[in-house]
Amino acid sequence: MYIPTHFAETRPEVLHRIIQTHPLGMLVNHTSAGLDAEHLPFAFDASAGTHGALLAHVARANTLWQRCPSGTPVMVVFRGAQAYISPNWYPSKHETHRQVPTWNYEVVHAHGTLTVHDDVRFVRRLVAQLTRQHEATEPRPWKMGDSEPQYIDTMLGNIVGIEIAVTSLVGKFKLSQNREERDRLNAADTLASRGHTALAQAMRNAG
Repeated sequence: MYIPTHFAETRPEVLHRIIQTHPLGMLVNHTSAGLDAEHLPFAFDASAGTHGALLAHVARANTLWQRCPSGTPVMVVFRGAQAYISPNWYPSKHETHRQVPTWNYEVVHAHGTLTVHDDVRFVRRLVAQLTRQHEATEPRPWKMGDSEPQYIDTMLGNIVGIEIAVTSLVGKFKLSQNREERDRLNAADTLASRGHTALAQAMRNAG
């Protein structure tokens, strides 16, 4: 990934926030069959190892866990806020007419080594963790105990767990840091007025 210095984001807590608030990651792997990508919701354990661990599960029918045995190097891409930026939003454009369209975004690449967990205990713990995380805002959060044990056992038997020991996190936050402050802030205000509040706030904080 090409990262100009002014777009580089290296603070672990900021990179962790993107992973945790945008947990649907794109797992990229390369096997003898070529490049492949899977889109999976991940749980992130920041306390595991040096750079944390990513946890997910796939359907047993998905051959990923067979094509990528334990020890396979992979990359997971997490994308945060993103939106198109018009040059018309830059006050300087109307003075010099020397601006062009662009796209602003937040992205984190997590590199690591995959381990397969064909273990019902691992999968049960993971599903419980993901359920607690994503049901937390529901008025009556769903839990596995809401269903018959035999049904849950069957469902858990149909999935396989994966764990990625993260070896590095690479962040690129393209937030108009290379523009004049007035251009960056006016573009942020325009985005906010159009509902892109997360990206607008990120751009305001980028100064």
